[in-house]
Amino acid sequence: MQQDNDERQKDSEQQNGCGLPIESIRELGAVRSDSGIEVISIIGQIEGHFVLNDQSKTTKYEHILPALVAIEESPNVSGLLIMINTVGGDVEAGLAIAELISSMSKPTVSIVLGGGHSIGVPLAVASDISYIVPSATMTIHPVRTNGVIIGVPQSFNNFERMQKRITNFIVANSNISENRFNELLTTVGELVTDVGSTLDGKQAVQVGLIDRVGGLSDALGALKSLCKQRQSKTE
Repeated sequence: MQQDNDERQKDSEQQNGCGLPIESIRELGAVRSDSGIEVISIIGQIEGHFVLNDQSKTTKYEHILPALVAIEESPNVSGLLIMINTVGGDVEAGLAIAELISSMSKPTVSIVLGGGHSIGVPLAVASDISYIVPSATMTIHPVRTNGVIIGVPQSFNNFERMQKRITNFIVANSNISENRFNELLTTVGELVTDVGSTLDGKQAVQVGLIDRVGGLSDALGALKSLCKQRQSKTE
């Protein structure tokens, strides 16, 4: 038992070739390149105040938030690449992560791989430049809940205000208009059991939700360019 503990301790302290403890990769899916580019993955379901079951892939906001603060403060990090493949999840947690990303002074680039659904949409647009691969999709739908709803006007007003917060953030951090976003939000007949729309990579760019269609090399190239611009301004 003591040997196992020693090995775990050594493992967590060990620095890999990317400059981060191996434990950080296990918990956050985070690595750092030799050029100072930090990578964070937002995958599965965004976990909020309630712990999801062990069978679900989750992104825990209590892990991501302090990691973003550390990236912002680190002199060894020049920029952040956010890789997104999420089905959505907790609205408050997702917005908290998105707000923190959008307020960073370090250059940020996001890339949607697979899917950026529901609350994954504000996460995708929170960066300075957003990318999506052609085969990825993004689902836009109104705020919903699996819990019990009290059938009073206040409940529906609360949902309306929450949706407004999400819409305002997306419109402020992308090139889509509020009217166009609301059209996609309330489309009937496209989703089997819901109201809303599903966009592929090219469509997401066409409506102004995502900046560019591209892959990993494109996203990294754009991020390195932003980092050089920021460095030249500080010199």
